Amino acid sequence: MEDATRKFTALDNKAEMKEILSSVYNSLMVKGYNPINQIVGYILSEDPTYITNYNGARTLITRIDRDELMQELVRVYLEKK
Repeated sequence: MEDATRKFTALDNKAEMKEILSSVYNSLMVKGYNPINQIVGYILSEDPTYITNYNGARTLITRIDRDELMQELVRVYLEKK
C-alpha cells in the first residue's frame, strides 16, 4: 500500500477543460440558449441552473474549477491579442 499523499485537481489538463466547455457550449446551443451568457452566468454565480441538464452538461461543468477556468480564459484571451 502506498503512503504517499497524492494531489488531485478538478481536471488533470487543459485539454479536458476545453472538451468539457465545448460539450456544455454545444448542449446549450442545441437547447436554444445563448451559451456565452449562460456560461458567464454560471462562472460568476456558481449557480448550476444556468447550465442545462441536457447531455449531462450541468454535471460536466461542475467538474471544472471556476478559478482555473477564469485563469485559462484570461490567459488565452491575452495571448491572442
